[in-house]
Parts: sequence; C-alpha cells; structure tokens
Amino acid sequence: MNSRFFSLVLAAVLSLTLTGCGYNDFQRLDEQTKSAWSEVLNQYQRRADLVPNIVATVKGEAAFEQDTLTKVIEARAKATSIQVTPETLNDPAAFNKFQAAQGELGSALSRLMVVSERYPDLKANKGFSDLRVQLEGTENRITVARNRYIQSVQEYNVLTRSFPSNLTAMVFSYQVKPNFTVQNETQISAPPVVDFNKK
Repeated sequence: MNSRFFSLVLAAVLSLTLTGCGYNDFQRLDEQTKSAWSEVLNQYQRRADLVPNIVATVKGEAAFEQDTLTKVIEARAKATSIQVTPETLNDPAAFNKFQAAQGELGSALSRLMVVSERYPDLKANKGFSDLRVQLEGTENRITVARNRYIQSVQEYNVLTRSFPSNLTAMVFSYQVKPNFTVQNETQISAPPVVDFNKK
C-alpha cells in the first residue's frame, strides 16, 4: 500500500514538473517558427518568380540601362542559389547569408523600379505595370511574413531564456534562434542631414 501511494505521489510530482518545464511549449513554438519561416520563403520565392517576367518586359525597352538589368539577374541568381533548410533557422551564419542575398535582390529590384520611371514607353506598358503591381504586393506580403516570423522567434527565444524553461532548453540543447536584422543598421541610426541652404 505504501509503495503504491509513493508511486502515485511520484507520478503526480513528475507530471507537475514536466508541465512546468516548458517542453511542450518548445515543441509548439518551434513548429510555429518553422511554419512562419516557410511563409517567408514562400513570399521570397514568389518575388524570385516575378523577376524573369520583369526582366523580359524591360528588355523590350532597347535603351534601358543594361547594368541595372544585370544586377537584378545576378542578385536573383545568388538569392535562389542558397539552399535553405530547417537547420538554417538555428545557424546564424547561414541565416545571415540568406538574409543578405535577399536584401541584395530587394535593392536591385528597387533600383530597377526607380530607373524604369525614366522610360515613358515602359511606364505605359500594361504588362510592366501589372508586374510592378504584383511586385509591390509581394513586397508587402514579404513584410507581413517576416513580421510573423519575428514574433514567432521572439516567443520562442523568450521561452528559451526564461526560468524555469531555460533549464529545459539547456537539457535539450535548445538554442536562441536568429532573427531578421537590418543590414545597414549603423547607416539608418544616424539622423538625416537636412540643409535648407542648398539650392
């Protein structure tokens, strides 16, 4: 009888201990993070898929700056050549490499859109106009997907660093996940220079 009572008490204590350790929360949040990351990748792929159509349309404008087109093509090739796996989420170096490549593609596409403003025939082209709207919509989707991923990672990282779940993180080697960062953080942290005396 004593042995059975002791077993029940031990089972109850273990159950309460495991409930408070956060193990199940780690599993839930890890899956949530992976799901959010998949959506980010989905939107990046959508953008990459638009690039060939945009380039083909712009090439129709004979005088268009070849250098700008080349940079877009090269940036797309670089961004799509990086293999991304679920392990990328736990490897800050691989994550930063991927993020940098996507940033280059975004910058190249932005430059392409700015330069295209100088070409009236291109601006009037219905196909290009439609592609531009699709690209803008995709950039908005990327922003939303990245924000969801950032929130998921924040939740996971708080669990990883909070007591007592940090003990579970240590036991099972759960590491803090890297998050998106701004590539030009030092540049944007400097206040803009406004000179009203320039003419």
